Amino acid sequence: MKLCIKYMVSIRCKMIVKDELQKLGFRNVNVKLGEAEILEDVSPEKLEQIKIALHKSGLELMEDKKAMLIEKIKNVIVEMVHYSDEFPKVNFSDYLSEKLGYDYTYLANLFSETEGVTIEQDIMNHKIERVKELIIYDELNLTEIAFKLHYSSVAHLSNQFKKITGLTPSFFKTLKNKKRAAKENVGIL
Repeated sequence: MKLCIKYMVSIRCKMIVKDELQKLGFRNVNVKLGEAEILEDVSPEKLEQIKIALHKSGLELMEDKKAMLIEKIKNVIVEMVHYSDEFPKVNFSDYLSEKLGYDYTYLANLFSETEGVTIEQDIMNHKIERVKELIIYDELNLTEIAFKLHYSSVAHLSNQFKKITGLTPSFFKTLKNKKRAAKENVGIL
């Protein structure tokens, strides 16, 4: 039985789901972002127990087909932007269609109607959040970040960053450094 799980967007969530399912006695479980597959029979009572256990962890078992598809789209985006070192070799619309088995136009229209933003806007927002993380970690320079997230140039990354955040990446980095300095000076008189 395949379960589609809402709000499951991190490796930690995958661990929580696997742990909760094992606590309920399921041993043959495959867990991916946004879904879990139980390779044994699930009674209606056990299904209710799964719903309750997931809810306690801030997750939600989904049953609506369209909501499940939207969640799968979101999970593909999160996986691609936050957890993959390589972006798809084909354009994202083809990649998403192939991965989910639906026409991209259908997916894009459903996503826009439900979420109020386009798939492209959602990808852009996730990429900018990822850029912020990488700036804060301070392990890569902007050129390396632009390359890692498949921007055509540092200028393209900077323009998109400023459009979404209202700040340049370099100004964002100075803010981060000022906050760190202020925290380090707390208690020093």
